[in-house]
Amino acid sequence: MTENSNQWNSTLGFLLAMIGSAVGLGNIWRFPYIAYTNGGGTFLIPYIIAILCVGAPFVFIEYGAGYKFKAGLSKTLRTINKKYEYIAWAIQMVPFLILTYYTCIIGWNIIYLFLSFFKGWGTDTNTYFTTTLLQSSTNPIGLLHIVLPIFIAVAIAWFIIWFVSHRNLNDGIEAVCKIVIPLLFILMAGIVIYSLTLPGAFKGVSVLFTPNWSQISNINIWLAAFGQIVFSLSLGLCIMFTYASYLPEDIDLVKNGLTVAFTNSGFEVFTAIGMFSILGFMSLVSNIPIDQVVTQGAGLAFVVLPRVFNTMGLVGYVIGPIFFLCLFFAGFTSAIALVEPLNSSISEKFNLSRKKSVTIICSIGFLISILYTTTYGSALLTYFDGFLNQFGLLLTVIIECIIFGWIYGLDGLLESINKGSKHKLGRTWKFMIRYFIPIIVGIMWLQGNYTSFTSPDHIQVLIQFILLAVLFIVPIILYKIPAKVKDY
Repeated sequence: MTENSNQWNSTLGFLLAMIGSAVGLGNIWRFPYIAYTNGGGTFLIPYIIAILCVGAPFVFIEYGAGYKFKAGLSKTLRTINKKYEYIAWAIQMVPFLILTYYTCIIGWNIIYLFLSFFKGWGTDTNTYFTTTLLQSSTNPIGLLHIVLPIFIAVAIAWFIIWFVSHRNLNDGIEAVCKIVIPLLFILMAGIVIYSLTLPGAFKGVSVLFTPNWSQISNINIWLAAFGQIVFSLSLGLCIMFTYASYLPEDIDLVKNGLTVAFTNSGFEVFTAIGMFSILGFMSLVSNIPIDQVVTQGAGLAFVVLPRVFNTMGLVGYVIGPIFFLCLFFAGFTSAIALVEPLNSSISEKFNLSRKKSVTIICSIGFLISILYTTTYGSALLTYFDGFLNQFGLLLTVIIECIIFGWIYGLDGLLESINKGSKHKLGRTWKFMIRYFIPIIVGIMWLQGNYTSFTSPDHIQVLIQFILLAVLFIVPIILYKIPAKVKDY
């Protein structure tokens, strides 16, 4: 580590930061829809198996490697083999590029948090979001037209991220997570409890959790469950690796890893109960079948739920702001975590202070984010999100399994993981890392990329190839620039 202050003051601070990195926007708006459309209650069976067979095992490989090497990914892979430093920079480009559009969604949320106090989205929430606010265009020429409110909101989001991230680790990330994460859980619990009192709530919950046993043998349901765990826990983004590198000695990594994995998944399921209770209420008061109400992603957060808050009367002026505040907390803690992998490696290689490296990353990130503040921004965001998650994220999981599972070897990591842990890992964990996870994730990667690169949408394919070039060229530059420290 480049600075003595780059160490967690407490295990609690580390745990809350890790939970904050995992609990993000996808927990709130992706899981309910994925579960509902993949067999309802039946989905929970492959979902739990995915946690045990993919989520938790992979958490330990990043925990173990970060904890053992006490360095950023670039320096770590360079230690294993000098040429692998290039791979590390390529891996770390994925969370950075995800961060550039993630801040845009946080910006949308900041706007909606303000609007929620007076329901400023009006009665036609879909038109307001897509036309009035985003001014969405499918024409790439829209990149020349910036939407000023979104630009300002994104600038605010980046400033908040920079303000927290550039500070000392404990005064910044740890201090904020100790306040924000408990508050997030308390506020979300309030929303869920209230939502269960709404008329039609249990109709919505029963729709979500009613098993469709005929789907249990559907391979796509299983792949969806494994995919949800990969995306939800942010596997392969090196966040866990970097956060674990800041840990002091004699930590129970197994206990902490399981705590993060199951807290994240528990939060997903708990939040889904609240979301479907609200959707059940919406279905009842609007007399629309719930399958016509439910949606995922931005549509749920910025179109459907504002419509629900409109029907709640005065209560909507309370529940709306609380919901968007929760969404902001979830997105913000994930965003500051996405800064860390690249920040750690840049500061180590070029001997920069945390303040300088974070400032450079946030400045470049903001300039890229301007693309998403244009009228073509929402379309571009969709393309970036699909490619980086489907191609980049899944591929980094496979690469890490190969490097640490086969090339470096797991015995050295096992010693570090088991050293301070009451429950020890062994052969089963090795099997999961070397065989099971690479095969399962490999199938998802091949399936998803075949669909993406054979898409009839030529603009989508072009953007994907441009991103592929960026993921190839930028890491070469970072790899070739000489290090500013002798022992790198």
